Amino acid sequence: MNHKHAHRHISASDWRMAELIARSRRYTLAPSISVRPFDALAESIAYQQLSGKAAATIWNRVRALYPKRKWLDPATIIATPGDAFRAAGLSRAKIAALKDLAAKTVDGTVPSGRALIRMTDDEIVARLTAVRGIGRWTVEMFLLFDLGRPDVWPVDDYGVRKGFAKIFGKRKLPTPKQLMKLGEKWRPYRSVAAWYFWRALDAPEKG
Repeated sequence: MNHKHAHRHISASDWRMAELIARSRRYTLAPSISVRPFDALAESIAYQQLSGKAAATIWNRVRALYPKRKWLDPATIIATPGDAFRAAGLSRAKIAALKDLAAKTVDGTVPSGRALIRMTDDEIVARLTAVRGIGRWTVEMFLLFDLGRPDVWPVDDYGVRKGFAKIFGKRKLPTPKQLMKLGEKWRPYRSVAAWYFWRALDAPEKG
């Protein structure tokens, strides 16, 4: 993706977007060919519904179960007793999700990083949401931040909806359906638009 072209495209759509981009930390995400889907999604499961600090503590405990491994091994995760994960701080639901992720990585449902390169966003969503505990939003974050896909539009994300409402002076948040339609103008760079709506929330509120 040409970042300069993406910024020009979005800035040209509305003066408010141009101002937002001008004052915000720049979008620099790029496609990656070295992503390990199992590791990235396992970490996402651990982080679900927790603050960053609490989730990081738990995830570090999980990683400490395998001190000699740089990368997690799905077969080893399957063989690890649930009690070990419970002691690390994972809930029973997250343990079930982690083990299902491992099983579906072993059986090929979860593609390898190399295979992902050849897949569309929708194909990846369909494959990964087959894993217990992984919904569309989790996959969209994976597509956007881990794979650097340029046209992800997470309409269910609260931050994107709130950032949109803030920039465009809306009292009510747009519904996901409304935001899907409104986002058409930013194709094929909707990931970049989403990034800047998150950045809109970095700035302190006036008044």
